Amino acid sequence: MKRLSITGRRLLLTIPALILLGLFLSVILQSGPLARIPVTTAHVQEASIHPVRFGIGSIEARQVHRIGPTLTGRLLRLDVETGDTVRAGQILGEIDPVDLDDRIRAQMAMLTRARIRSQEARLRQDRAQVQLQRYDTLLKASATSEESASDKRHEAKLAHSFLQAAAQDIEQLQAELAALKTQRRNLALVSPIDGFVLTREADPGTTLMAGQTVIQVVAPDTLWLNVRFDQAGPAGLTEGLTTHIVLRSRRLQPASGRIARIEPVADAVTEELLVKVAFDALPAPLPALGELAEATVKLPATRQGPVISNAAIRHQDGQPGVWRIQDGRPVFTPIRIGATDAQGMVQVMEGLQAGELIIVHSDSPLTARSRIRSTGPARTEPGT
Repeated sequence: MKRLSITGRRLLLTIPALILLGLFLSVILQSGPLARIPVTTAHVQEASIHPVRFGIGSIEARQVHRIGPTLTGRLLRLDVETGDTVRAGQILGEIDPVDLDDRIRAQMAMLTRARIRSQEARLRQDRAQVQLQRYDTLLKASATSEESASDKRHEAKLAHSFLQAAAQDIEQLQAELAALKTQRRNLALVSPIDGFVLTREADPGTTLMAGQTVIQVVAPDTLWLNVRFDQAGPAGLTEGLTTHIVLRSRRLQPASGRIARIEPVADAVTEELLVKVAFDALPAPLPALGELAEATVKLPATRQGPVISNAAIRHQDGQPGVWRIQDGRPVFTPIRIGATDAQGMVQVMEGLQAGELIIVHSDSPLTARSRIRSTGPARTEPGT
C-alpha cells in the first residue's frame, strides 16, 4: 500500500506538469515566436486608376496696380484704407500741388495776353493789306511813287510776321499750359480699375519720390493660386485640368478651379514645379492674399493594368515590393510602381500579375521564414 501511494503521488504530480507543458507549448505556438502571424490579404486587380497630384499653394494676385506720384512731392491727403472697394477713375488721394495752381493761373493770363496781341497783329495785317492794295492801284495810275508803294509792301510783310509770331506764342503757351494741367492731374492718385485696396504704404505729410508706391489696388477677378508640386510625382500636368481647392480658412467649403499656367522655370532648391491655378468661381467672401491652400489635380485615367493598395508596399534595401503568398508562405517580390490615385491605389508597372494574392497588413514584420495565418481580405481591396 505504501508503494502504491508513492506511485499515485508521482502520477498526481506528473499529470499537472504535462498539462502545464501542453499549455505552454500551445501558448508558444499561438502567440509566441513560433506562432502564425495574422495577415490580411488582397488580390492584385486589373484596373485603371485616375492619378492625382497634390500641391500646396497660396493666394496671389495676377495683376497688382501700384499707384504713386510721377514727380517728387508731399502727400497731401489719402481717402482710402486697406480693404476698401474702389472704382475705376476714383480719386484715392492727392499730392500737394505747392505753387502749381498759381503757375497754371499765370500761364492762363499769359495766354490771354498773347491772344490779345494776336488779334492786334491780325488787325494790323488787315490794315497793311488794305493800304498795300490802295498804293498798288495808285502806282498803276502813276499817282504815287514806287518808293511809297515799296514801303507799304514792307509794312504788310512786317505785319504778317508779327501775326505769325503771335500765333507761335499762343501755340507755345497752350502747350505749356496743357503740360501744367497734365502735371496737375497727375498729382491725383486715381484707381485704374475696379478692385480693392491691397496696401496703403504712406500717410499724409510723407515726402514721396517719383514712382514710389503709395497704394496697391487689386482686381478681385485676378486672384489665383500659386501652387508647388513635387517634381518627382507622375507627369501629366497640363493647362485646363480640373483642380480641387481647399482653403485653410474654409476646409468645409472646397472650391474648384483649373490649371491656368505651368511656369517654364521650376524651383531648383525645393525641386518643385510652379503652377498657377485659376478659380472657376471666386470664393465669397474673398480670401486674403497669401492664404495657404491645398490643391489636388485629377489626371486622366491610366491604362488597364495591375493595381494594388499603397498599404501593401514594403521596402527592402531601398527597393519597393510586396509580400506575395506562394504555397502558403510569404515571398518578397520587388515591383516597379507607377501612378497613385486619391484612394491610395497604386499602379504596378512590373513585378505582379492580376489575380496574385498579396499581403496588405500583418500584425508583425514578415520574413521569408514567417508562418502566416490569413484573417480575411483587406478592406482596402478594390471592390470590397
